[in-house]
Amino acid sequence: MKLTTMTQVTIDGVMQGNGGASDEDRRNGFERGGWARGKGDDETRTFITQTYQRAEAFLFGRRTYELFAGSWGSIDQTHPIGVALNEAPKYVASTTLTAPRWKDTTVLRGDLAAAISELKAKPRGELQVHGSGALTRWLLENGLVDEMTLIVIPVILGQGARLFPETGPDLALDLVESRVDSKGVTIQVYRPAGRPRYATA
Repeated sequence: MKLTTMTQVTIDGVMQGNGGASDEDRRNGFERGGWARGKGDDETRTFITQTYQRAEAFLFGRRTYELFAGSWGSIDQTHPIGVALNEAPKYVASTTLTAPRWKDTTVLRGDLAAAISELKAKPRGELQVHGSGALTRWLLENGLVDEMTLIVIPVILGQGARLFPETGPDLALDLVESRVDSKGVTIQVYRPAGRPRYATA
């Protein structure tokens, strides 16, 4: 399976608390949640929905898994994203989750790289990661991401957890696709391309 990630970020790289409720994620005094709600036009919403629909399986970090399980997994869903999430197998990278409440969930423990590599070795389909910032960073650092989609919302928050930390490993990216919608939301699809090259004197 191809491993892909999709993350909504602000212009200043924040991914925390993007969802519907302003109090969705208040870690570290974060007060500016809900910044992605209602952003993007119909074309962008269709792109996001179609992305979920093509997933063979989903991979989550624990925090995002519990957030999704509490919304998409807790009520009868007729929305296409809810249908996709509820029908596909779900995998959670966690050392502490013992009793997942969402059907078709497998907790990955032990050698995470080996477990994910085994999933990726399956012959077809797409293993998707949504949100899950710490997991996404780890996957990139370990060379396990095949494609990364960033949905950039035109807002600067000035606080909150960022997708990429201030210091970390470097990575070159090849742009596969780029579009901007009528509300200024951009969608950028990248493939990792090894280490960047730096200019020399």
